[in-house]
Amino acid sequence: MAADSHVLEVGHAPTPFTAAEIRSATRVGKSITRRVESVGAEPFLLISTYVECDEDGATLERSRRSLDGALLGEPQVMQATWLDLQRHASFAADGTTIEPERIETAIGALDCLRYTVRDGGTDEIFWFATSLPGMPVQQMTRTDGHIVASVLVVDYTTS
Repeated sequence: MAADSHVLEVGHAPTPFTAAEIRSATRVGKSITRRVESVGAEPFLLISTYVECDEDGATLERSRRSLDGALLGEPQVMQATWLDLQRHASFAADGTTIEPERIETAIGALDCLRYTVRDGGTDEIFWFATSLPGMPVQQMTRTDGHIVASVLVVDYTTS
């Protein structure tokens, strides 16, 4: 039997996308703007732009901006393989549930896979849009029933 390329480790749940699917959906210029909110901190925008892509991986530039657009610090440049990007969504199967859900977002209504990853009193919830291979379009951290952080995609440009 062939190995499932969505499962990266024994005992882990399948990831929403394979490295090949993420690579196929990503081109230079793809830019994702997310609104980040956490308890006790000012909300900000986190912008991730793919500045180089090849068969093995990508170079991303990440910048933080205030909600009015002012740059907050220097942009950070990071390199990642496509497998590294897939690995971000690899979670232990025994603490993870995966359910389909359609959500309304700033970029439209999206069919998603909702991953709920439980660790004690904390749930990390990720919504991966099935039509947009890569990072989640929404995520939330809930501790002891209270939302303590959220990340929402507010703009998504393919190039």
